[in-house]
Amino acid sequence: MGRVRVFLLCLCCLFSGCAFASTASATHDAFAADTTLGKIASWLDRDGREGWLSGDVADAVGIPRLATEELLEARQLGVRSDEALRIVQRSADERRDFLLFMVQNADGRVFFYVAGLHEGLKGAYVSVNGVVTALDQLEAEVSFRRELVFWEGRVAVR
Repeated sequence: MGRVRVFLLCLCCLFSGCAFASTASATHDAFAADTTLGKIASWLDRDGREGWLSGDVADAVGIPRLATEELLEARQLGVRSDEALRIVQRSADERRDFLLFMVQNADGRVFFYVAGLHEGLKGAYVSVNGVVTALDQLEAEVSFRRELVFWEGRVAVR
């Protein structure tokens, strides 16, 4: 009977240790994303160009706006390569907190990743032939991290 209790206790410790490690890893990932988003936001504040986000795009990706706002002010930077056009925007209006990462691939698909400065990824979408659909959670997180790495590399060279 004593051995069974020890075994069960060890099993509980093992599972709670795994849960703690998973939580610690998720906390580290959230902190890393938060830090990277802060760097990107500061870079946009400093070096970004004045721009606009259309109300239609804001609606499609869940960025709140007033019905009278056709355009939202943003600070933005873009990079074109052979395979994609990448644009990152940050709200220029202090009442809003969003960073929007857009990636237009050569095949015409456009990916959108909406993040809050402290919340991290809030939503991820793909537009194909004008139809916008949400990405599944796993694909969204992997693709969003790839974008963060891309833009963090751009910040580092400035």
